[in-house]
Amino acid sequence: QVQLVESGGGLVQAGGSLTLSCTASGRPFSNYGVGWFRQAPGKEREFVAGINRSGGNTNDADSVRGRFTISRDNAKNTVYLQMTSLKLEDTAVYYCAAGPPLSTVPQHYDYWGQGTQVTVSS
Repeated sequence: QVQLVESGGGLVQAGGSLTLSCTASGRPFSNYGVGWFRQAPGKEREFVAGINRSGGNTNDADSVRGRFTISRDNAKNTVYLQMTSLKLEDTAVYYCAAGPPLSTVPQHYDYWGQGTQVTVSS
């Protein structure tokens, strides 16, 4: 079992920045790829960014490319999502998940955090 806890969400103005953290406990975190997903009201959960076990490879959605950066520190059992140039449409609950490296499919992930709200205002 892996327990995941997200933090760092909040209210930010458009154009601003936030960094989300996903901290794991339980099984060795370095055994898992990690993905960030988000879900806005009335919409399906969508892939945002993923990172492999070592942190050497990442992928991300077209909608966030060039603005969001995923990274990890396995010594701290933590994955980060740095978000810059935030837009109104980035408003959502953001979730981290542990599972196969770099998968963009939510159903492929075994463990999920509880989510953290990110609200971008105009």
